[in-house]
Amino acid sequence: MSATPGWLDWQDDALILALKIQPKASQDQIAQPFNDALKIRISAAPVDGKANQHLRRFLAKQFGVSQSRVTLLSGQSARIKRVRIERPEKWPASLAEFKPDSQRIPEK
Repeated sequence: MSATPGWLDWQDDALILALKIQPKASQDQIAQPFNDALKIRISAAPVDGKANQHLRRFLAKQFGVSQSRVTLLSGQSARIKRVRIERPEKWPASLAEFKPDSQRIPEK
């Protein structure tokens, strides 16, 4: 793996991601890094916290964890957010070039 990008950090077993969210997209997907954040497109509208809930569900599925292990650290009502994913169990294929060593993510 090359140098760790600025939008990705580890705190013990937890993955911390800096994200730029694009709500009301045609589909949910992890896009490319955008400045110092990873761009995520989600189909939910930013109304009454629905986009945040949708984001947590999407990230939980991508990293193979339950929603309770995905926490929004900052950016409750902003497009720039920081999230914490406790003990990710898989790594999204779209982020393969940024995959950490095998000690962080168990082999499935």
